[in-house]
Amino acid sequence: MRETMPRINKLFNLNDPGWGRGNNNNNGSEPPRRPQGNGDGPPDLDEVWRDFNNRIGSLFGRKGGGGNNRPNNRGGATPPSPRNARIGLGVIALVGVGIWLASGFYIVQEGQVAVVTQFGKYKSTSQAGFQWRLPYPIQSHEIVNVSQLRTFEVGFRGSSRNKVMPEALMLTTDENIVDMQFVVQYRLRADGAPDYLFKTRDPDESVRQASETAMREVVGKQSMDFVLYEGRTTVANQVQSLMQQILDRYQTGIQVSTVAIQNVQPPEQVQAAFDDAVKAGQDRERQINEGQAYANQVVPLASGQASRMIEQAEGYKAKVVGDAQGNTSRFTSILAEYQKAPQVMRERMYLESMQEIFTRASKVMVDSKSNNNMLYLPLDKIMHQAAQDASRPGAAGSSSSGASAPSQPPLRSGAAPSPSSGSSPSNTLPRDRTSR
Repeated sequence: MRETMPRINKLFNLNDPGWGRGNNNNNGSEPPRRPQGNGDGPPDLDEVWRDFNNRIGSLFGRKGGGGNNRPNNRGGATPPSPRNARIGLGVIALVGVGIWLASGFYIVQEGQVAVVTQFGKYKSTSQAGFQWRLPYPIQSHEIVNVSQLRTFEVGFRGSSRNKVMPEALMLTTDENIVDMQFVVQYRLRADGAPDYLFKTRDPDESVRQASETAMREVVGKQSMDFVLYEGRTTVANQVQSLMQQILDRYQTGIQVSTVAIQNVQPPEQVQAAFDDAVKAGQDRERQINEGQAYANQVVPLASGQASRMIEQAEGYKAKVVGDAQGNTSRFTSILAEYQKAPQVMRERMYLESMQEIFTRASKVMVDSKSNNNMLYLPLDKIMHQAAQDASRPGAAGSSSSGASAPSQPPLRSGAAPSPSSGSSPSNTLPRDRTSR
């Protein structure tokens, strides 16, 4: 082996200037022949090819002819020796084995995994980086992108106007049809690449069918108004959960990321009638709200008025009962005093009654038989006092002229009015009247 390697290096030395010039066929056993023509020019390609063949042949013991690669005679070629033949075959086999083993190297990009199979059966999963496996046909690999976010539409393609009616039309629980258009986004799990490749024949189509099946099941359990208005988010979440359960049951290795409802509406054929029904429903709701607002305004007002009237009646009742009880108590107390001194009580009651009557009177009575010819009547003060008494709440009723005599303190039994007023009221009547 040590003698063979230098020989191989000498035969295939790329720096040999004799390539294509016929001076390398004798392997150094004979002096080189002078090439035909100008030796300073580039070698001929045909000569280069012949020199290469001659060097390969010399490796196996075959000797070439002259400078033009033509044998001198028919017996010029000698068969290779067994030792050289074995060495040449070993070198070729070694090169072939090296090339075959080198074919097992491969590179896995970031965000991808490689699924390695051995004789067609799953063996292992390789992560990102420079990897090696046993060459084909023992092992092979397949690259799977696990970071890619895959998206597809159901009920439309590209635009909401480009509808796919067999996918979009769905039946609700109240026997109405809705036009449902939604988008599904999914990706592969990190450990789901083998399932994605081997457990399902067409996993992407399985995701589409699972999404349509889940949407029809969820919509079929809801009413039309719930799907159209307040229940979009709820429906999308339920569809995503049901899809994931179906895909896990099929062992697809797929993780559903998002289910987004793009558009949901009644079919175009009944859109006008549906709009009229919606408008009528809105009018009904508006009238109900207006009636409720009016009731909320009137009912509390009526309740307040009723409560006020009840309180007023209770107050009037309490006043009347209190006045009656007070009058009763007063009469009882007066009766007890009257039984003690009947004459005094009769005179006192008479005088108090006259005083109350004359207090509200609008006339001033003057005794003409008095010896005083000069009388002083303070009419301005009397008018002013009468106006104040009339303006006070609960004051005694005013006379037709608006003036009244000034109030005086209660008189004692048998007492006369004060002489400072300058007048003599009707108590100047005969004393026999008070004795009754």
